[in-house]
Amino acid sequence: MVLKSDDIWIKVLEIIKKELNPVSFSTWFGETKLYNIDDNKITLQVPMPLHKRMLLSNYYDLISESFFKVTGRERELECLLKDELETNFNKEIDDIVDKSNVINKESDNFESNLNKNLNFENFVVGDTNKFARTAAFAVAQNPGIQYNPLFIYGKSGLGKTHLMHAIGNYITENNPKLKVLYATSDDFRKDYTGIANSNDNSFDYAKDFKNKYRNIDVLIIDDIQYLVGAEKTQEEFFHTFNDLHGRNKQIIISSDRSPEDLKLLEERLRSRFAWGLPVDIYPPDFDLRCRIIKDKIKRYSTLSEKMTEEAVEFIANNCDTDVRSLEGAINRLVAYTAMCVPDKIDLEFANEALKDYIAKNPYITNDIASIQKAVADYYKITVEVLKGKKRSANIAYPRMVAMYLCRMLTDQSFPRIGLEFGGRDHSTVIHAVDKIEKDILENNQLKEIINEIKAKL
Repeated sequence: MVLKSDDIWIKVLEIIKKELNPVSFSTWFGETKLYNIDDNKITLQVPMPLHKRMLLSNYYDLISESFFKVTGRERELECLLKDELETNFNKEIDDIVDKSNVINKESDNFESNLNKNLNFENFVVGDTNKFARTAAFAVAQNPGIQYNPLFIYGKSGLGKTHLMHAIGNYITENNPKLKVLYATSDDFRKDYTGIANSNDNSFDYAKDFKNKYRNIDVLIIDDIQYLVGAEKTQEEFFHTFNDLHGRNKQIIISSDRSPEDLKLLEERLRSRFAWGLPVDIYPPDFDLRCRIIKDKIKRYSTLSEKMTEEAVEFIANNCDTDVRSLEGAINRLVAYTAMCVPDKIDLEFANEALKDYIAKNPYITNDIASIQKAVADYYKITVEVLKGKKRSANIAYPRMVAMYLCRMLTDQSFPRIGLEFGGRDHSTVIHAVDKIEKDILENNQLKEIINEIKAKL
């Protein structure tokens, strides 16, 4: 009897399940599917890049041997994400079309390069990215009309690319007739450079290039700073920008710095980037980091049920630079949990799992979150109230004390401290520090209070 692929996969999973503990099996195989099996290759569809790395590095032999037991044939194993499978499928279709000399409409073959998994729904919003998200959604609803160009800037790993894909996906879902193209500045440069390297076919290549980047409704260019030093490519982008903008086509650009700080780009480009709306994204504050962790942990039911609040705060305290560091910590924790199968993921377990990943310990290094908690505890208010909008004297003064201690005991800047206190302006922090410094000189009781708070850190 010849087994169907579904039956093969069921039997393979039964073998694998016997070799693994329940948590490991659920974590790595619960959402993994058999996409295709032929005489030479097994293709599995996996939900995340972490699954691909783990299955190929740690479970390759187990999977291959299990398939051999069921089918009696050795095959190569590959693991692909859903987006990669869709890309391969589209490529195969395009190849068939080319070979058959079938002429399709350009819109039917258009590739937007968008990551369908990045949308507004799974973009976690907080004080440090709220304005950028609001502006991005406004552009998505009215492309080419409001904020053109939209220029999103901030350090790497803060969510700029996520927002850009979210805009593109929203537009394609709600305005399917509009053509959206996502490309990195490196993609743009390589495509443009290809014109000079195309020899006798340069005219056709140049025509294809302009069709790709100008015959569209929305152009999304990521990491524009990498055009530095490419003078001819900058000139071509300048003309592309003018062409699209002149026809009210939406342009969205990201960079690791603001338009005025891109000193090595041509002045005429930098001035155009400021035509619309430049918006910045800051590193996530403590509250946002906790929410991001909880949101990402939801993907693993076995983890979310066991994760304690202390473990969440431990990761948030230690991975305070960007979202990617949080994702790295979570991936590490997922793998460690699958191996150890703990009853709960508490502070002790998280510390053990991440000891090689995290360089600092929040319990021996002062950070803003721990200072806020110490001050709030002393004055018998909550951290939420301390960071909130209320300005009554019994709250405003402890808030200034907390800001002062954050400045004295950490290496954080005034703007960063302000962000951690509900998005307040850096001038507010400066005023608070100056005020407390002056009061300490005149008030011995305040000096004792501050020393007492320091002793508890």
